[in-house]
Amino acid sequence: MDDLKDRAIPDAMFGNWVDRLAPFWVQPYLRLARLDRPIGWWLLVLPCWWSAALVASYQSRAFPALSDLILFFIGAVAMRGAGSTYNDIVDRDLDRRVARTRSRPVASGQVSVKAASLFCALQCLIGLLVLLSFNAFAIGLGFLSMVPVLIYPFMKRITSWPQAVLGLAFSWGALMGWATSQGALAAPAFWLYGAAVAWTMGYDTIYAVQDIEDDAIAGIRSTALLFGAQTPLAVGIFYALASLMTFAALISAGVGWVAYTGATLFSAHLFHQTRRIRLNDGALALKLFRSNRDAGLLLFAGLALDAAVRHVLPGLIG
Repeated sequence: MDDLKDRAIPDAMFGNWVDRLAPFWVQPYLRLARLDRPIGWWLLVLPCWWSAALVASYQSRAFPALSDLILFFIGAVAMRGAGSTYNDIVDRDLDRRVARTRSRPVASGQVSVKAASLFCALQCLIGLLVLLSFNAFAIGLGFLSMVPVLIYPFMKRITSWPQAVLGLAFSWGALMGWATSQGALAAPAFWLYGAAVAWTMGYDTIYAVQDIEDDAIAGIRSTALLFGAQTPLAVGIFYALASLMTFAALISAGVGWVAYTGATLFSAHLFHQTRRIRLNDGALALKLFRSNRDAGLLLFAGLALDAAVRHVLPGLIG
């Protein structure tokens, strides 16, 4: 049991399936891909699903294409893993200086840089196969997403706003869901992308609260360090922008009241998070960060149900 605790990553749930069920030799690779911490791919796939559901309502379809939702899920798991592996390779020296990250597989020496690079390439190949199943416009758009992905690990060294670059990368699905159905982009997709960027900046600022002291010592920059005691206010502003742009996306797409209900519940969840932030409580910060899966699912449920209701009962909601 003590050995298991030594190998576990601090922000993973202790006793997760990787720790309990995976063969010992493969565990470092599964941790490298963050498969012991599913919140990462939830936050990556949700903007894809929002966009797919919003465009379904826009096109008067009963539900987003199930095949697209599944492909987005597979792509999110693969690319979250690839991005995390790449990040750990680039950040291995910095990770050794922070208590929460020094046990990561590359930083701790469990996986060599060469092996991690090959593993990253394998995950990228899976993501590429998913991307190539979409239309030509979506494929080109997907390749553009690599720009913020590739520069993100370096941002914490040169700017106090790495969360903004993460937002640009993690929110790309808000464009992809629309592009795969329409073969083009329109105002609702751009509004939804902006909402997802602001949402990401908010929840990743909360996440950075865990590392404020270590980051200051290691020279790692973040919005949590930048705003200090004003971090709850900053997160509130990010979340307010996310809510406003979400409603702008719904208005421009011409959706019905069920979608607005989902957006209202999403906004209420974000407001509740903001009220609970405590800068001296890293465990609470991690809990609030993880709760964004539920916030995102509330919005997705509202968008998906709106498409179904508008298709089945058009007279009820106009």
